[in-house]
Amino acid sequence: MLSKPRDTEAQRSRGPEAQRPRGPETQRPRDPETQRPRGPETQRPRDPEAQRPRGPEAQRPRDPEAQRHRVIIQCCCVLFICESPPSLSLSLSGPACLSLTVSTSKAKMEVHENTDAVLSCQFKTEKETNPRIEWKKKGKDIHLVYFDGKFTGSFAGRAKIEGATVTLHAVTQKDSGLYRCEVSAPADHTNLGEVNVTLNVLVPPHTPFCEVPSSVLSGAGVELHCKDKPSVPPPTYLWYKDNEALRSTHTPDISYSMDTDTGTLKIKSVSKADSGQYRCEVSNSVGASKSSVAHHMKVIEYPLSMTTLIAGAVGLFLLILMCCLDVCLPLTGLLQKGGAGRKQSTSSSHQKSQELQTHPVLHDLRV
Repeated sequence: MLSKPRDTEAQRSRGPEAQRPRGPETQRPRDPETQRPRGPETQRPRDPEAQRPRGPEAQRPRDPEAQRHRVIIQCCCVLFICESPPSLSLSLSGPACLSLTVSTSKAKMEVHENTDAVLSCQFKTEKETNPRIEWKKKGKDIHLVYFDGKFTGSFAGRAKIEGATVTLHAVTQKDSGLYRCEVSAPADHTNLGEVNVTLNVLVPPHTPFCEVPSSVLSGAGVELHCKDKPSVPPPTYLWYKDNEALRSTHTPDISYSMDTDTGTLKIKSVSKADSGQYRCEVSNSVGASKSSVAHHMKVIEYPLSMTTLIAGAVGLFLLILMCCLDVCLPLTGLLQKGGAGRKQSTSSSHQKSQELQTHPVLHDLRV
């Protein structure tokens, strides 16, 4: 096939000088004076008016219809991922499948005695619409609180349930302990969930009972006791003598010691100054302090001191012992002498009978 001849007129119009040379030696050198500097001073300043604002007023309002479609698409993707068989592997990343969850808003509850206690328990299920709810109290043994849709034992008639949250009315110290909320959802992947709630019932102090002796000998030791019913938290004890508080700190100038935890007051050696009215007081952080009835303790003093009495008793014992020894020794000597005389007479009579048997003539004359 013959090639079409080029248009020579067009070539003439370009001219040899108009043709762009392709060799490296024919490249046009760049003028360094005309090159555009790249320093920061030559950057074109931005117009602040032309800059796009980034505040919330400049954000483009979203179309509510488009947002709804987007949420529907995301939910469809999540359902597709959750319901897909295990053998199907997807590279899409999304939220994990919902399962049974059981939680509480307050794991430790502290309430005053004779008030209401709310044991919080919330749950969320995946598919189950009618989960089974149970409450149990843990201790040495496990006691059922709520089972098969009703309260049991001592909780019947004084408790209510809303959802899975239980409210106990007029709680006492016996209600303190660890409670467990159990939720069972057979239709869910995780079909059992539980949470623990600790209940601590606070009890204010009660009127204490005191043990104070009515009388005590001077110089003897004595203990005074104060007892209170179980209070929560445990109370602090304080002793008063003649309506003046006794110091709980031990110092050399006092002859007693006081235990504020057990309520025991010990006096090592009582004196006449220790006579008076004694009472104790209990207090804790829950309620007002309570005081016992005052009891009078009398200290009896003898003219003789205790040392003199002890020395006299020892001397009396020694005197009695010596008298016993003086009486017993002579009697023992007399008994020994009497025994020896009887033994000698018996031996002489025996000797005479032998002589008579030896000399029959003498025997006949004596007869």
